[in-house]
Amino acid sequence: MPAVPSPPLVLLPGMNCSARLWGPAGAGAQHPVLDRPTLDDQVEALLDALPARFALAGLSLGGIVAMALTRRAPDRVAGLCLMATNARPPTPEQRAGWDAALTRLDDGAPARALQPLELLLHDRSLDATALRMADETGERRLASQLRLQGTRVDERPALPAVAVPTLVLAGALDRLCPVERHTEIAGLVPDARLHVLPGAGHLLPVEAPDTVATLVAGWTATVHARERAREMSGQ
Repeated sequence: MPAVPSPPLVLLPGMNCSARLWGPAGAGAQHPVLDRPTLDDQVEALLDALPARFALAGLSLGGIVAMALTRRAPDRVAGLCLMATNARPPTPEQRAGWDAALTRLDDGAPARALQPLELLLHDRSLDATALRMADETGERRLASQLRLQGTRVDERPALPAVAVPTLVLAGALDRLCPVERHTEIAGLVPDARLHVLPGAGHLLPVEAPDTVATLVAGWTATVHARERAREMSGQ
């Protein structure tokens, strides 16, 4: 029997982040951009562009899109990795914040001025990386991402139906998506593995690049093994 090809790894970045986010964990992966103004449009664009089956990881907004895509097309997703994210619907306070950010962009603020560094990073010596990612994202794409945020829905009801290897990563010091949001996700997804990274804030692959790369490599190995077993069983 010929070897079963490994499903490609697809990495979805957080808002105002670029492929630079992933560091060594992103080697050899596909890096689609998030540039559509609604969640449904973004999922549709990804499904049109991506291979027939893939392992999917996302951080923050990328994790939200990953959950929505898995809900929409579970047959396309071979494995799911969710980092520094939140399955709950937006709050009024979040919506107000996104609207205020859009107003600032309309008034001429650059994308880097809307990077909340104190919320993104515990290790502030890494600020330059976050600012460079904002420059790479740009104002037009950030505006689309802010609008996308406002179309989010509650992803929790669909999580118990996830039936692929799932890894959930949280930063112990994440001020945007605290550990309890990840405990909630891992408790809803059957057999999900939760890892809390000590000393890390929101941008996990920036603050703990080697740890994240090791955990992602272990998860992808599990995904590949599951795919081989699936192929051999004729599913």
